[in-house]
This record gives sequence, C-alpha cells and structure tokens, in this order.
Amino acid sequence: MSAHAYELHDHITFKQLADAVAKGFSPIVEVESMDGIYTVRLHHGTGVSELSDTEGRTRTFLGTGEIRDLLGGIGLTHGVLTWSDQCGDEMIGVPGHAMTPDEMLTHGTRIAFR
Repeated sequence: MSAHAYELHDHITFKQLADAVAKGFSPIVEVESMDGIYTVRLHHGTGVSELSDTEGRTRTFLGTGEIRDLLGGIGLTHGVLTWSDQCGDEMIGVPGHAMTPDEMLTHGTRIAFR
C-alpha cells in the first residue's frame, strides 16, 4: 500500500505508525545514533517522517533494544542503524564532509527488530 493513503507528514506517532503498518505500510526504517541517543526515521514514497510523541516532539531512546521491542511488536522486521558523527578531526586539521541522508542509509548497519 502506498504512503499516500496515510496522510504522512514530517512527524508520525507510534499509534499512527502501528495503524499504517497494520494496513500494509512498509517504510525503510532508519535508527540514527547520536552519541548514545537514538531516534527513528521512516523513509517512504512521499518523504521522511520522524517518530514523535503526541505533541510532535521527536521520540528519543537510550538503546536499540527498546526500539527493537517497540517496532518488532507491530510487525516491522528490520531497519538500518546510522550514526551522526563528526566527519573530520579539527584537532589535527583533517577536513571532512558530512554524509548525505542517502549515504547514511547506504553505509548503515542492518539491524533486526524480531
């Protein structure tokens, strides 16, 4: 089923995600690590939605186990673990460039939810 059927925006609550998955929605799940704090992004045909609470604030997690249990419980089976990290070393003058979202997904680590 296409993402268009779900009125997806920049943010999606867990309940909205669970309802959409129950109806056949199958996004690419990105779990981004930022210094030990994790967020969940859902990539779909109409863009990217961030898993948020009912007030629209991004949900954060302190480990991947909680994400595995939460998303596996609604039928999602896997995702891609990416990381937001420094891309150079300013201490020794090594320049770098930030990875694009597509590069992060391509070079991320596949993780299982079930």
